[in-house]
Amino acid sequence: MGLAKIRTVSPAAVPRPAGPRGRRRTPDAPWHADPYTDALRAGRGPLFLRRSDGWLLPLEVERWCGGPDSADLTVLERCRGTVLDIGCGPGRLVTALAARGRTALGIDISPAAVAHTVRGGGSALLRSVFDPLPREGSWDTALLIDGNIGIGGDPSALLLRLAGIVGPGGSLIVETAPTGIDADLDERVRVRVDNGNGAPGEAFYWSRLGAHALVRRGRTAGWVPSEQWTAEGRRFVTLRQGGSGGRP
Repeated sequence: MGLAKIRTVSPAAVPRPAGPRGRRRTPDAPWHADPYTDALRAGRGPLFLRRSDGWLLPLEVERWCGGPDSADLTVLERCRGTVLDIGCGPGRLVTALAARGRTALGIDISPAAVAHTVRGGGSALLRSVFDPLPREGSWDTALLIDGNIGIGGDPSALLLRLAGIVGPGGSLIVETAPTGIDADLDERVRVRVDNGNGAPGEAFYWSRLGAHALVRRGRTAGWVPSEQWTAEGRRFVTLRQGGSGGRP
């Protein structure tokens, strides 16, 4: 199926997202909630993930809705072949890859994020990573940027799922917890999307991993670390499947 034919789909036509281990469940309401949708439409925050004890994780909406910054460029330079961006958000990386003439697809469970990506000239599907995807088993590069290793609150299940999406010799580029955070960090927290001005959304599980913790979990799913680097205070790890690498 060519990407030109799958730029976007009607929300009503999308299968319900699967749970961390493939179980069918109801749609992911937190990312359909007004605070998140409104922030993407406005292109700015404030927006947070809030834990029940008051702990806040700021979400960088302005950066997500802008063009790739210098740290993002280090990721784009390492993308090889066909690229799948999981949790693409408003699509800055997908759009940048398309502008470079690359074959790239973003997936996200937020209709506002998918719409933003398509308006910008990228290809995107309203889809959970745990649902059937185009080109399964043949993507050269997959991306989990902006903390998206946290999707589903079960990194091991996510890494195992991606092992079946990326082709032999392909790579997975993951943004882990930033510099200044313990590289062994491995936590699962229950959070809500909150703009600080009203009632927060539904609670859901999210994970945060440091670079060392990611490598440990990756090995159990068949991923081998091939590179680690930092840029602008952000930390990235490339994991690779067995083989000689993706297509150039």
